[in-house]
Amino acid sequence: MADAIVSVFLEKLLNTLAEEGLYVTKFREQFEKLQTELQLMQCFLKDADRLKRKNDTINKVLAVLRELIYEAEDILADCQLQSRDDALFSNGCLTCISPRVLHFKHQNGKRINEIIGEITQIKQNIQSLLGGALLFQPNAINGKDQMPRWSSQVYDHTMVVGLEADTKKIKDWLFEAAREGKQEILAIGVVGMGGLGKTTIAQKVFNIEKEIDDHFDRRMWVSVSQTFTEEQIMRSMLRNLGDASVGDDANELLKKINQYLLGKRYLIVMDDVWGEDVAWWGRISQGLPKGNGSCVIITTRNERVSRKMGVKETRIHRPKFLNKDYSWLLFQKIAFAASEGQCIYPDLEDVGKEIVDKCEGLPLAIKAVGGMMLCKASYYHEWRRIADHFRDELAENDDSVMASLQLSYDELPPYLKSCFLSFSLYPEDCVITKQQVVHWWIGEGFVPLRSGRSSTDAGEDCFSGLINRCLIEVVDKTYNGTILTCKMHDMVRELVIKIAKDDAFSVTNKTNCRHSGITNNMDRKQLTANPKLRGLVSTTKSGEVNKIESSTAKKLSEFRYLRVLDVSKSIFELPIGSLLFHIGSLHHLTYLSLSNTHPLIELPASFEKLTNLQILDLSYCQNLRTLPHNLITLSKLKVLDVSNCGSLECLPKGLGRLSNLEVLLGFRPARSSHGCCIGELRNLTRLRILGLHLTHADEVEENEVNAMANLRDLENLSISCFDSHGSDLTAKLDKLYPPQQLYELSLKFYPGKMSPAWLNPIALPLLKYLSISSGNLANVNQNFWGYNNIVWKIQGLMLESLSDLELEWPMLQEAMQSLRIVNVSWCPELVSFPIDDVGFRGGVWIKG
Repeated sequence: MADAIVSVFLEKLLNTLAEEGLYVTKFREQFEKLQTELQLMQCFLKDADRLKRKNDTINKVLAVLRELIYEAEDILADCQLQSRDDALFSNGCLTCISPRVLHFKHQNGKRINEIIGEITQIKQNIQSLLGGALLFQPNAINGKDQMPRWSSQVYDHTMVVGLEADTKKIKDWLFEAAREGKQEILAIGVVGMGGLGKTTIAQKVFNIEKEIDDHFDRRMWVSVSQTFTEEQIMRSMLRNLGDASVGDDANELLKKINQYLLGKRYLIVMDDVWGEDVAWWGRISQGLPKGNGSCVIITTRNERVSRKMGVKETRIHRPKFLNKDYSWLLFQKIAFAASEGQCIYPDLEDVGKEIVDKCEGLPLAIKAVGGMMLCKASYYHEWRRIADHFRDELAENDDSVMASLQLSYDELPPYLKSCFLSFSLYPEDCVITKQQVVHWWIGEGFVPLRSGRSSTDAGEDCFSGLINRCLIEVVDKTYNGTILTCKMHDMVRELVIKIAKDDAFSVTNKTNCRHSGITNNMDRKQLTANPKLRGLVSTTKSGEVNKIESSTAKKLSEFRYLRVLDVSKSIFELPIGSLLFHIGSLHHLTYLSLSNTHPLIELPASFEKLTNLQILDLSYCQNLRTLPHNLITLSKLKVLDVSNCGSLECLPKGLGRLSNLEVLLGFRPARSSHGCCIGELRNLTRLRILGLHLTHADEVEENEVNAMANLRDLENLSISCFDSHGSDLTAKLDKLYPPQQLYELSLKFYPGKMSPAWLNPIALPLLKYLSISSGNLANVNQNFWGYNNIVWKIQGLMLESLSDLELEWPMLQEAMQSLRIVNVSWCPELVSFPIDDVGFRGGVWIKG
């Protein structure tokens, strides 16, 4: 993980140097020298993470490097704070010669120089260990240390179970391309985590002898893997065509392939494609003859790779884990090979199934375990011992599963490695909210920021990167496909825990780890004895709560370099305001979550000192009555969530000064001049996501109805009128126009019988997703249906709990011609909808 730590630090260092803070400037020369040394090492560090698994000396050297980088990052953060404090309390020249300042400059200047010297020595030590100027040669370490990966179209069909539906689906796509007379090469993607059986599925399709032989004139199987050249790919294709050409350049090779395939229908399998740079495929595919229903099947662990190679969403196949019956069948074929794949020992069946269940349907793991058990004595006590010590036994007897999964980790970009390791804190079978981990990553600086990209967008990209690489699994999604929660396969979790332990990212038995989870069974003595913590995150499972003792809560303010503090879903013995009285001492804190904590009545007085805070989550704090006025001084705040805070009447006046806000949820406009009015939204020009809660007409003045109109970055708007009062609110809502570029809109508990006038395709020409739930809506405004051939671009629609709404499906289809998905429930007055039981539980319509 050394490359990830260095990458994150360099990102922070570059951003900090650009700020020109006083103390950063004073140490600029040293920081720039440190930057140069680390940039020289970066090309080596990715390979070093692989080498350290076999070389204990390199492992120890990288551990020292890791601690040095963490220390350098802390010094950098202290310089930023010192610059800020001096700017606030400067007394001119006297500040520069105060004993405190002189001591700070001397101590930190000296330590930075020492760190630079130690890193230089590390570089020299590694050079002497490995020989040559390794650090200056980006390609000095090749793939020799990696497990060689190679595949063939030949496979043992007797060891394949449960793939009939998979192969039929892909076969139908292949034949469909010919029937439809496709002029382009049809691209099909088989995407999934390592060991899921992607290659096996492709092999089975490739070898449906009679059908495939009759359908395709030529077939080519290319094992791409991680290290390849464009020329090697083309020579492999030619060998499949019976031509072992040597000596030709790339252009000549492609011409030969074209000549062999001209006028033919062909099938290409590109197996095990890794890198996202697929320009090589663009050049090759351009030189291939088109038409005739030719196809390419791409197997990969990364969904982005398949998309870049031309695979459409409708032609991506995601294999599932084997069910329990198929898992047991596959296991029997291997573990009981001597008895023709049948368990002939009744006393071993139950314990055998228990062992298989631990593989959670992953074919590679089942095969590895089956091979291990084949070599074990057929005695119950032996199988029982292995079941009880499953992980240790598998690691000792067969490392193929972890080696396969390790490759996925090794190929992650550095910034995603840190994000991936965060999952090591969560317990087994835990359902994890996307919002929590994304906020954590932003708070700790794991998310690389690029010009013009918001931090919340960048965090979402990191999450998608892990999903696309099949390292985490989706659990819950909204109607429009937005991911809410995820989980991790046990085998992947085993890997992430091992790596996190080796790299001191998170581990419970040492005092140098940087992250810890908050659960009911955490070791509180170990927690309070670790001064180096950067992240404390609630990892309690859904439906459970943490019970935090007062003595532990008071200790939370003592972790000087804490960046992330998430105590959500926690019950405290005393009011949190008093327990976290000294929270202002956590000057480096960037993410604070008190979501769903009890009892939280008000925030601690020292809260105003958290000037680095970027994310504040107070959602579901039902007893929270007020927010401190000094909240508006937290100029770095990007996310503020006060949704579902039933006792909170309004936000503090002056909130519009928080010009960096990207996400604001649970915003309640004040009904008086003492709180924040809706007109202040005009100043929040960086808002991307806004959640409004409106209950009274006097919350919106006539001169404020255009408050959102110029929020040009706003993409997602949610308006809730739960527990609204008075009919005048509907008239105000009718004038409260959202910005034209809105992408997603949600209306909850809308009080009017008629939809607002602005809910039409002219006012919202870019709207892609619309959700309307609960409330009194009975009819839609005439403008809703469009005008002069202007129709909606909506792709996803959800209608829920609208007992009076009258809509006809044919009219809706005509107005929303781009619809791909419709989710309807509890709407009894809808007519002709292609969904059964719309007045009760309803269902989902998906365009075929």
